[in-house]
Amino acid sequence: MKKAMDALIRFRDTRDWKPYHTPENLAKSIAIEAGELLEHYQWGVEPNLDDVKDEIADVLAYALMLCEAYGYDPESIVLSKIKKNALKYPKIKR
Repeated sequence: MKKAMDALIRFRDTRDWKPYHTPENLAKSIAIEAGELLEHYQWGVEPNLDDVKDEIADVLAYALMLCEAYGYDPESIVLSKIKKNALKYPKIKR
């Protein structure tokens, strides 16, 4: 994940986009890109998987940049959330 974060930051910084990468703008961008991902499943048509992959990458990129803006470690916050979800949603007993 470090290589991806470094590449994203380098990409952003070489374009002087950091002033626009506020938490609010990044959160909006996540929602916008998630909408674009969902659009590929509209009308029940089989999506172009290359396009889906690109939209997933966009959602992840903005989420990673939001982590960077707040100084969060993406892996740590995902693992923490999994622990919370495990308490909220116990295992199914079979």
